[in-house]
Amino acid sequence: MNESHRIADSRAPRPVESQTVLVRGLVVDFCEDQVVVEQGKDPVRRQYTRHPGAVGVVALRGPAGQEEVLLLRQYRHPVRAELWEIPAGLLDVEDEEPVVAAQRELAEEADLKADRWDALVDYFTSPGGSTEPIRVFLARDLAPTGTAFARSDEEAGIEAAWVGLDEAVAAVLDGRIHNPNSVAGLLAAHAARAGRWASLRPAASPWFR
Repeated sequence: MNESHRIADSRAPRPVESQTVLVRGLVVDFCEDQVVVEQGKDPVRRQYTRHPGAVGVVALRGPAGQEEVLLLRQYRHPVRAELWEIPAGLLDVEDEEPVVAAQRELAEEADLKADRWDALVDYFTSPGGSTEPIRVFLARDLAPTGTAFARSDEEAGIEAAWVGLDEAVAAVLDGRIHNPNSVAGLLAAHAARAGRWASLRPAASPWFR
């Protein structure tokens, strides 16, 4: 058996003796658990943010080998910087399917729709301190929605640019792009293209979250 097939994350919850919500926020809660990490030992205190999760979209256009990806420059106050990002948004609509959320975000942030959707990469943003799961989709066969979405706050100043996929990956590796959705999504898209897209999964594939 190929050992690589045995490498997969698995659920392994530990007993939680107590949980306290220290702060309730607009998007996330700050929690503290007393959790028994090692059986027979005293519980330990762990603090983390509880997050609803989010989706990102690598929107791709252009002929094979010359693909361009959509990047958006947006102000992010916690890091006091304008970051180049792929379209993304929270899973903050109850019972909304992740791919539907991704379609909504692509329309709201870029006035675009897509006929082809695939699951590209899944990850946790900071598993040592947050529950936040991210799924990045690949969106192809793009077209305008025909409707200009009314944006506000930070989104009102969004700047859009179509960048060659190879150029965008070079920007990641040069340390010029820092948003985690962009880093993971662009590298995953580049790797998937190198494998002739064989690694893509259906948009509704199970999600470890």
